[in-house]
This record gives sequence, C-alpha cells and structure tokens, in this order.
Amino acid sequence: MLTFLWSLGAFIVALGILVAVHEWGHFIVARICGVHVERFSIGFGKPFWRRTDSKGTEFAIAAIPLGGYVRMLDERVDSVPAELKHKAFNNKSVGKRMAIIAAGPGVNFLFAILALVIMFLIGQNTVKPVIGDIAADSYAAKGGLNVGDEIIQIGEQRTVDWEAVNMELVASIGHEQINISVKNGEGLTKHQVLPLTGWNFDPEKQSALDSVGIIPFRPAPTLTLGLVSKGSPAEQAGLKAKDELQELNGKPVDNWQQFVDQIVELPGETVEISILRDGQEQVINATIARRDTPEGQSGFLGVSPLSEPWPDGYVFNHQYGLVEAITHSVSKTWRLMVLSVDMLGKLVTGDVSINNLSGPISIAQGAGISAGYGLVYFLNFLALISVSLGIINLLPIPMLDGGHLLYFTIEWLTGKPVSEAVQEWGFRIGGMLLLTIMSIAIFNDISRIA
Repeated sequence: MLTFLWSLGAFIVALGILVAVHEWGHFIVARICGVHVERFSIGFGKPFWRRTDSKGTEFAIAAIPLGGYVRMLDERVDSVPAELKHKAFNNKSVGKRMAIIAAGPGVNFLFAILALVIMFLIGQNTVKPVIGDIAADSYAAKGGLNVGDEIIQIGEQRTVDWEAVNMELVASIGHEQINISVKNGEGLTKHQVLPLTGWNFDPEKQSALDSVGIIPFRPAPTLTLGLVSKGSPAEQAGLKAKDELQELNGKPVDNWQQFVDQIVELPGETVEISILRDGQEQVINATIARRDTPEGQSGFLGVSPLSEPWPDGYVFNHQYGLVEAITHSVSKTWRLMVLSVDMLGKLVTGDVSINNLSGPISIAQGAGISAGYGLVYFLNFLALISVSLGIINLLPIPMLDGGHLLYFTIEWLTGKPVSEAVQEWGFRIGGMLLLTIMSIAIFNDISRIA
C-alpha cells in the first residue's frame, strides 16, 4: 500500500508539473498574440482553488488531476461582445493561431532541456558500460564482443553509460545490423558489426541488453547480507544485515548464487542457516516462503547481499558546467524526440508491438521508482515524459494539438478554414482513436501487474 501511495503521489506531482508546463505554453503565447484567456486550469472538474488576475484570467486547480486546459475567448463557443472580438482566438491570423497551439508541445521540449540541465548541473553517479558476460550463441557473441569491452559508441551516438546503450539498442529495432565501437581492457578501440537479423524481444520479459546477450558488469556479491526485507521470512527468523552466511542445512555456502539456487528449490521448508554475527557463529531456523513464478512455485527468503567494491574508474559522476550542461541537454532532448518519433513509426510498421504501449499505471510506477531514487532520476524521468507528451500532442489527430495544426495548415494553404462539419467529424474520429489507444495502453498496464 505504501508503494502504491508513493507512486500515486509521484505521478500526481509529475503530471501536475507537465500539464502546467504544457498549458503555460499555450497561455503565454496566447497573451503575446493578444488573445484573452478566460481560464487556466490544472485538472478537471470542480476547482478547489482559484484566483483571478488583473487581466481577468481565472487560474484554477481542479479535483481530477488527469490533465488541464486553457480556455480562450472564442466566438465559436462563446457569445463575444463587440468590443472584445479582436481578442477572440478565432479572429486572429492563421499564423498566430498556429503559434498558440504549437507553443504547448514546444514548451514541453524546452522544459525537458531545462530538467536535464538541472540534472547535469547537480550530477548523477553512473556506471561505464563495461560488459560483464556474453551469452553463448547470442547476437553479441556473433558480433565479436568480449567480456571486459567498454561500449563507447553505437552507430553515430556516443554511449557513456548503460542508459545510453539501452536507448541506442532500442532505436535499432528493425535494423539488420548495427555498428558498435568498444574499448577493450588494454585501451584499444575496436569497431564491430552486430548482426540483428530476426532480432525481436519482449520488453516485459527482458531488456534490450539481455535480448542481444550483453550482461553488464556488476561487482560480485559477497556472502554478507546487505538488506533484510521487512516482514520477510528472513526477518521473522531473526536474520539481520551484516550477517555473514556460513552453511545451509549443515553444508558450506561457497558463493551467493549457490545459496540462492538452493533457497529457490525449498519452498515451504524450514532450513538451518549458519551465520557469523559480530564474530560469533549462530544457527538460525527459517521457513522459506512460497512464491508463484511462470515456472511454478519457488522459495523466497527476502535477503540481498553486499557486493564487492566497484573497480577504480567504473563509477563516475555525470556532471557538467553550465555551458556543457546546456549542450548535452539539447543533444539528449533532440535524441529523445527522434527516438520517440521513430518508435511511433515502428508501431505503425509493426517493428514494435502494440503490446509495448504504456498507460497511466506504468507511468505512475515509473514516477514512483524514479522519485524514490532521488531528484536527478526524477528530473530525467520528467524530461522523458515531457518529450513524449510533446511528440504525442503533435500527432495529426483531431482533438490533439497536431490535429488543430493540420486544420490551420489546410486553411493557410487554401485561404479558407476547414468546414465546421469536417472538423466535427474529425474530432469524433480522433476521439475514438485516442480512446482506443488509451484503452490498449491501460489494458497493457493491467496485464503487466496481473
């Protein structure tokens, strides 16, 4: 329940920020263009807070935090007095109307840059993409990658960490091959070709890295417990962090994976665990819990190990000064925009499954996880979602900003507005299309947590 509430709270905060940013774009450009804004609302439904400024605009926060809107004076929906007709949206030039509509997605992109600038100024500890293992007969093995190689570039994009590697692999879906540059343990740079013919993966079951056979380097786990989950069988049995595993059912425990493999095979059984605590050997009796998996029931104890320290140079602080932070933020935002458009195209062509669509539940989970890791991760999450929101709103679907821009473009080319009847039918079709997409996304969310 606590995890749910945390994710919900983080989702509401993230959505509130992004909606406010998007609608502020429409609002500020509307004012610059001389359009009277009647209401700026974050959320829908009955407002629980409202204020009216000196220019007659009501600012409101409403009870349903699932969006927002800017209501502008418009003769198509309002009875406008003669003295205010020049401030109505519909009486402005096509160029001004297009600028007002485009400002929402545009400010989403600017906000992503700002969030990333702050993130890079604060700095983020990250890990160099050094390969820890290569799966046998995998795409990575066929491409000549080796354990200890550091992936420094994929295609034309530099890859400073695993996030960048994963992003470029996802961008390569549908390609027959990709070029990868690596630096081996001796510091020599090699250029490899990774064959991807027939490559396909289900992101619900594996990551892009797993699917090509790349296993990131991680320090080896020790036999010392680093975390004992609250309410777990381990805690109930009396195990504590910093306990050092010695034996399981009278047999020596040689490494962490051996211990895990044995626990998994003992669901429901009571075991004897010999530990070393504060230099004293103790024996703990613990009853292994049962957990359902796709392969059947498995044992679960609820402990995690401490790991060996990272080798020197593997972990670094991804931090820049102001000028470099701006440069990298613009570059990353542009890359996210290109990748978002590319993924939408691959959804249409079938290279990416429609099952990969995510809805509010997955976004809420992502918000909660990123917020739990700290401010810099939450800023990175906000940048990603802000870019996605901007791109989606630019799709030429009636009811979205892109649909309005399509109508205005036709008006600009033909010299006359699209008829009300055509617009009405467009809005109906667009509404049905959006409802269908959201239904699929929510169904996918529910399937992931079912």
